[in-house]
Amino acid sequence: MFGALLGLYAPLNKTWVALIMALGAGVLVSSVAFELMDEAFGQGGLDAVSIGLLLGALAFFLGDLAVNRAGGKHRKRSTGQQQDGQASAIVLGTLMDGIPESIAIGVGLLAGGKLSWVFLAAVFLSNIPESLSASVGLKRAGHRPARILLMWTAIALLSAAASGLGYAALRGADVNLTAGIQAFAAGAILTMLSSTMLPEAYEEGGAMIGLATTCGFLAAFALSHLS
Repeated sequence: MFGALLGLYAPLNKTWVALIMALGAGVLVSSVAFELMDEAFGQGGLDAVSIGLLLGALAFFLGDLAVNRAGGKHRKRSTGQQQDGQASAIVLGTLMDGIPESIAIGVGLLAGGKLSWVFLAAVFLSNIPESLSASVGLKRAGHRPARILLMWTAIALLSAAASGLGYAALRGADVNLTAGIQAFAAGAILTMLSSTMLPEAYEEGGAMIGLATTCGFLAAFALSHLS
């Protein structure tokens, strides 16, 4: 919601949006490696995390392919390409991008009993430029601001509900299952980053994107070891 409000009423330069997106992507990569996968490996071992990671990557790949073909390919663009897509596919695709992060939050609560603030910060940082860029693009494509804000409100509530339902449904589940689901979320997040966030960030921000991504990774790595 914060990113959507910035995009609608205080649009930033596209280069800054891309740099923030790359920073968030780097933080997410680090959090996936050291917050999700390490914890999942410690609980379920290599077999559980390998299967979960690959299934998560495949699930996001197939879902993203279906959404793109349905008209949601440009859901994160800031230059108005959304006018050529289907609104329902754009909403579904944007929700799909947030589901892996929501799963990771819910399962992380199950696995460790508390929420990793480093991972939460990573999700927050990555979601701001996503919603900001998409909101600018939707507005340029002719969508009313009220409709755009309603869309982001629904996505935020559904993502929160997904975390809560996952936490409630998996409480008391076998550790191998929770580890596999945690790795599933990690695989989906990594696939989302490499197929949507980073290519779009590079297209808008250029060569500085690699440096920003590395800085984000280092910041999350340092924070996770200092906390």
